[in-house]
Amino acid sequence: MGVVYSKADDAKQPAPAKADTAPPPMPNFSFAASAAAVAKEIKETERPDYLGLPQPVRYEDIQREGIISLKPDTFEGLRFEINKPLNQQFFLSHSLFMGNTELQTGGRQILKTPVGTYEFGATVVNEAQTFLMLGRIGTDGRLSGRIKYDITNWLGLKVHCQLANAANQSQVMVDTDLKGGDWNAQLKLGPGFIGTNYFQSITPKLSAGGEFFWLPSTPKSGVGLALRHQGDKHVATCQVATTGIMNMQYTHKVSDKVTLAADFLWHIASRDVTATVGYDVSLRQCRLRGKVDTNGVVTTLLEERFSPGINFVLSAEMDHWHSNYKFGFGIVAGE
Repeated sequence: MGVVYSKADDAKQPAPAKADTAPPPMPNFSFAASAAAVAKEIKETERPDYLGLPQPVRYEDIQREGIISLKPDTFEGLRFEINKPLNQQFFLSHSLFMGNTELQTGGRQILKTPVGTYEFGATVVNEAQTFLMLGRIGTDGRLSGRIKYDITNWLGLKVHCQLANAANQSQVMVDTDLKGGDWNAQLKLGPGFIGTNYFQSITPKLSAGGEFFWLPSTPKSGVGLALRHQGDKHVATCQVATTGIMNMQYTHKVSDKVTLAADFLWHIASRDVTATVGYDVSLRQCRLRGKVDTNGVVTTLLEERFSPGINFVLSAEMDHWHSNYKFGFGIVAGE
């Protein structure tokens, strides 16, 4: 049999498809656009508001966090203190100390003399805490007082005075504090001393300032510059003065109970360098503070809470290089 081929079969065959010449669709950039908007919003949020910077600390308080760890209040001998509030505005204090005082001889030898003193103090403060008056008098004939009065929110006045039997120990110092939105300044006047300082917030975390002092009787003068950076858990400071001193300090809050601090002090003229590491640990019933420096001095201060308002204090300082050892204990009653 033969094969039959007709034109009808060709009509049933589908025609070849034509090539698609239309351009491809444009990509969708909606996600990229939204991401760019979010990034811009975050950047604008993190941008410092230079018209609303915070109030910095005072120039003389730029190292207040590190002082707690690096300069514990150690003593040698017996110390007994009672702090008694009569009401919310009036407080009394009694302090008894029996121990030794050091007399520097200019060399490695240190002379110690026994001493015993009693000190009575009174403090008055108003409800708004804009006025404070404090006085102390001791059996050694020394009388000291302090008056602090905030005249307005931006102007404050402080007076420090001390009267003593020894020569050149009586003095009066008057401080005037000025506060702005993101700065503060201070003027100090005393017998043979004039000083001023200024501290300014540069960013929400960085502040800088300087100080100037003049001793008319000498005459001597000096200029100092300082930087302070404060983060969420750290504070770093740097100070340089024309008197030949450079000081850097770093304080880090490891946790709510542990704080570590480091200090570097350089006397440029004498090339004397001292590095110090300190710690501050607060536990449920006690607080432990101490430091160790490159001069071989080890210091520790322990405050143990026996009951609410009663603290037992142990103090120790060991200077192996100069063979100088100090140990003390005491009780502090009242808050």
